[in-house]
Amino acid sequence: MAAESKIDPMHQFAISKIADLNIAGYDISFTTSALWMLIVLGALWVFMLGGMKRQLVPGRWQAMVEGVTGFVDNMVSTSIGPEGRKFMPWVFSIFMFILFANLMGMMPFAIAGVHPFTVTSQFTVTGLLAIVSFSIVLIVGFWRHGFHFFSLFVPHGTPLVLLPLIFLVELISFMVRPFSLALRLFVAMIAGHILVEVFGNFVVSGLNAGGAGTAISLLSFVFIAGVLALELLVAAIQAYVFALLTSLYINDAVNLH
Repeated sequence: MAAESKIDPMHQFAISKIADLNIAGYDISFTTSALWMLIVLGALWVFMLGGMKRQLVPGRWQAMVEGVTGFVDNMVSTSIGPEGRKFMPWVFSIFMFILFANLMGMMPFAIAGVHPFTVTSQFTVTGLLAIVSFSIVLIVGFWRHGFHFFSLFVPHGTPLVLLPLIFLVELISFMVRPFSLALRLFVAMIAGHILVEVFGNFVVSGLNAGGAGTAISLLSFVFIAGVLALELLVAAIQAYVFALLTSLYINDAVNLH
């Protein structure tokens, strides 16, 4: 009985196979994570398609899409400068994908018996996005500046005696960027979902216990509402932070700031 009532908030992040596929010894099975990434991409496609009608007097949907596009374009232009337009497709793509993935994982699909899966709660997903962003920074930096790109790790006015130490510190700080970029998003999403799961178990356990447990259930329900409201805000903020930091890192490669 105790085993049945044990709270396991991590089971919601477990990836399960939908179709078992193996090719040349490699496991390429279709999983719940892959399914929800496709669902996110499908929702993105519908959202963008509905806003690309190019009507002279835009409707609400078109205005919403144009507003999001203008918001990201302004962020990229401000962060990188006139050359920011070249990197707009990637920054816009990761912003929208992360935003939709974060929000999709919070939808109450469980009412219909479908448990939503938040793909950004997987470090492999956030890590891959960060690696691609960091690869763009490295490619752009060396393509434009060659070995002069290493001057990025030597702040202007650094004393000669401190040059080796400062260079090493700046290089380590630079190399940590993709890890911190991926970890920030991963931790933010997984922490909120764990809190909701724990308080949800408190609600059920309190109702089953009766008596004073009912009051605990009510209090836990209030906490869930607060956490969900905070998660909605975090979902948007994390997408913005990821895209903004990507823009700033690209700016360093383009302008060697």
